[in-house]
Amino acid sequence: MTPQAMDLGAKWLNRARVRSTRQRSALAALLVGDGQDRHVTAESLHAASRDAGETISLATVYNTLRAFCDAGLMQEVTVDGSKSYFDTRMEDHPHFYWEDDSTLVDAPADELEITRLPKAPDGAEISKVDVVIRLKRR
Repeated sequence: MTPQAMDLGAKWLNRARVRSTRQRSALAALLVGDGQDRHVTAESLHAASRDAGETISLATVYNTLRAFCDAGLMQEVTVDGSKSYFDTRMEDHPHFYWEDDSTLVDAPADELEITRLPKAPDGAEISKVDVVIRLKRR
């Protein structure tokens, strides 16, 4: 990883006051080191870390992604109730999920219009609305 990627990762962690460890720093650099938003699974980030020469266990990757979500650095997007993707783009936005190759990408937010939501049940409030538009190739 480049010094610039490591620096961007360190700034990202510092902004959320996340304690920096070697593993967290390496994963942060992989996630934000090029300035682009990412949609990763724990498995894909683990593979990227191995490709970068890092020795980080899959369990540590899972725990680190959870810590990043808890710190407000990422959001988790669940597909099919079991497959989790982690997104570095924090503002509300919809996603396309490509069923053929199990990839998640941003969908254009300016083309989405939600005009009404159902009323929340008594004793509950809506905390968030996730929009995942499932796609398959023809």
